[in-house]
Amino acid sequence: MTHRGSRVLQVGSLARVEGEGALHLRVHDGKVEDARLKIYEPPRFFEAFLRGRSYTEPPDITARVCGICPVAYQMSACQAIEDACGVTVDRSIHGLRRLLYCGEWIESHALHIHLLHAPDFLGCDSAIDLARTERAAVERGLRLKQTGNALMTLLGGRAIHPVNVRLGGFHRTPTPAELRPLAEQLRRAADDAWETVRWVAGFDFPDAAVDADFLSLASPGTYAIESGTPTVLRTDGVMSSFPLRTFLDHVREAQVPHSTALHSRLDGRRHLTGPLARFAINGRRLRQTAMEAARGAGLGDPAAGAVCRNPYRSILVRAVEVVYAVEEALRIIDAYEPPPRPYVDVPPVAGTGHGATEAPRGLLYHRYRLDAEGTVTDACLVPPTAQNQGAIEDDLVRIVQTAITDHDADDEELTHLCERAIRNHDPCISCATHFLDLTVERT
Repeated sequence: MTHRGSRVLQVGSLARVEGEGALHLRVHDGKVEDARLKIYEPPRFFEAFLRGRSYTEPPDITARVCGICPVAYQMSACQAIEDACGVTVDRSIHGLRRLLYCGEWIESHALHIHLLHAPDFLGCDSAIDLARTERAAVERGLRLKQTGNALMTLLGGRAIHPVNVRLGGFHRTPTPAELRPLAEQLRRAADDAWETVRWVAGFDFPDAAVDADFLSLASPGTYAIESGTPTVLRTDGVMSSFPLRTFLDHVREAQVPHSTALHSRLDGRRHLTGPLARFAINGRRLRQTAMEAARGAGLGDPAAGAVCRNPYRSILVRAVEVVYAVEEALRIIDAYEPPPRPYVDVPPVAGTGHGATEAPRGLLYHRYRLDAEGTVTDACLVPPTAQNQGAIEDDLVRIVQTAITDHDADDEELTHLCERAIRNHDPCISCATHFLDLTVERT
């Protein structure tokens, strides 16, 4: 394949991402004409087989969408169905849900930072390769992941696909005595989280900027995790929000022939959800420790509205969010008072409910329609990776065009650059798969 004229680059399988995906690039006369992130995992039909199920089942069913962020699916499902039924959980249950979500943030971010993303910055092909030169860092990441898993195991019943979550709360809530050992583990994890920020801050970050609007939940007085209002920060600096019930009026999905995941646009524009968006929209709501970590890492002053648009620095934001999640988990445990009952009753009501939470990779939206008996008549799940695909493809066009224009990069270098650019966004490909509409034309 020559470097001049027309070139087609195929990456058959992406490495160090969660799920299966490929990439197709077309270049003509030195100009990138097309970049397609191909998500080719088979359709999984979650929305379809939720129809006809009891309203109590989506939290358990949707937890199986993803083994990395099952809590995100459970919390969004609970929130949406409780919204349809007009039920609000009490403060203690709400705190336990946030604590469980902190566990997921800690384990997911630790996995991404240390095992999937850091090798890119340190010239390693894998986490195993990285462990040969950065053994202490890899062990630190595994300890952090174990801490997150411990939270999920105690509150969720197990670390993967938790079984203790139910509508209205939990099947069983922990005692203060059961949480005490976790607090000790979290205090040790706080040191590991700080050291991770210092380590990542020393990486060499290429110059880059995402040209997309940011979308994140926002909650008054707190960094959004398990609830909030959809909020947009446009590239021109204008910030606005809209009611969650109108989410699908703003975020419109469309099928593309090269992917089993839908592409989304926010009010007709490219958008990005995830750590960069959360930090830009919610940074001033970080707790003091995490703010200090952000400043020390070179992300600017969150209290003054710092915004980071460099996708390579998303690993820094994730490290700061680990500091925050550890601190937040300790705060919740210290203030914990067991609720009188582990759950509140959620009687079925005919209606439509909406729920959204911040998965580690970004905003996850659920909508359910129920009949009077509590049967799910319709379901809609919009995961963050599906929303981010368009922005990732734009990133790829920019990166490849720069590499070709600057020094006529060969296919091996372009492949490395593209895989690295995709890993910046930590795509969870399995979450994003949908089935394409089928049209049969007969003559």
